[in-house]
Amino acid sequence: MSILVENQTPVPLIGGTGSPYTQKMLALMRYRRIPYALTLGMPDAVLEQLGIERPKMVFMPTFLFAGKDGKTVAECDSTPIIRRLESMYEGRSVLPSDPALAFIDYLLEDFGDEWMTKCMFHYRWHFDEDADNAGTLLPLGLALTLSDEQALEFKHMFTERQVSRLSYVGSNDSTATVIEASYRRFMELLNRHLANQPFLLGRRPGAGDFGIYGQLTQLVGFDPSSRRVAHEVSPRGVAWVDLMNDQSGAAPKDNDWISLEDQPDTLKEILTELGRVYVPALLANAKAVQAGEKTWSTEIDGQLWEQRSFPYQAKCLQWINERYQSLSESDRVRVNTLLNETGCEEMLT
Repeated sequence: MSILVENQTPVPLIGGTGSPYTQKMLALMRYRRIPYALTLGMPDAVLEQLGIERPKMVFMPTFLFAGKDGKTVAECDSTPIIRRLESMYEGRSVLPSDPALAFIDYLLEDFGDEWMTKCMFHYRWHFDEDADNAGTLLPLGLALTLSDEQALEFKHMFTERQVSRLSYVGSNDSTATVIEASYRRFMELLNRHLANQPFLLGRRPGAGDFGIYGQLTQLVGFDPSSRRVAHEVSPRGVAWVDLMNDQSGAAPKDNDWISLEDQPDTLKEILTELGRVYVPALLANAKAVQAGEKTWSTEIDGQLWEQRSFPYQAKCLQWINERYQSLSESDRVRVNTLLNETGCEEMLT
């Protein structure tokens, strides 16, 4: 088995259709018209087969880039990979040129990647119907030719492992109401927002659109319980997921970005949802990580939330603040004006 990496055309990556981050990046690359070569499979196994050194953390999708020394380098984190692709390929950028708008786009991408994934993982593995659906289909999505016996074996193994990991995202009987209410509110807010403009920040998609889209490919398109909620409260959101799948035919223009000052009130409502649920989690987690505590608890949306500490999300908060501090004073004022009373201002130092 070999994968072309020398000239990076196409860009190789390893992932699966049931991975929201794989779907995020495939849609982004289609929009940007970047050729790619997808290998379906578990990245750990594929990297071992190829003799490529694994990164510290391995998850889907894993991209393969040509390193400075000629060796192939495996990278997994979709957010910096998006920025790397921006430096490699010109045109059709998903990053707004206005730094203040780009900061809001970064917040939305982080919200999709780090909070909406809690919704995705919860709905997929908390309910028996959804776990049975995912356990049956996900192994076949990686290898259609599995025998019935192999598919059943993988189903039991995969389901048991994933259900045991619900605690990693904070999903349990106590937090279920918070997660499910947040997902329903977000889909309602998205439905209202899309009545004003076709993408989160205007008439062209940003990285934040792809971050949220990735999670919704599963919540809207794969998992039965969350799909029913979406169809009930967010017909525009359901249609948007279909449209986001392939935007390669779009012809974006610079003025398709809408300035912060001209954004509809529905954007602030979405950011208020971020401040309502994600910001308290970020702050409590960062405090626990800094103190070396393995778990944390806080109140989110009026309910007690407890989960394991997650060092990566402490880094997310750090990166958000570094981007905020890198803004000019005038752009910080613009951002502050939009975020005032959303709850998001609580995480900015």
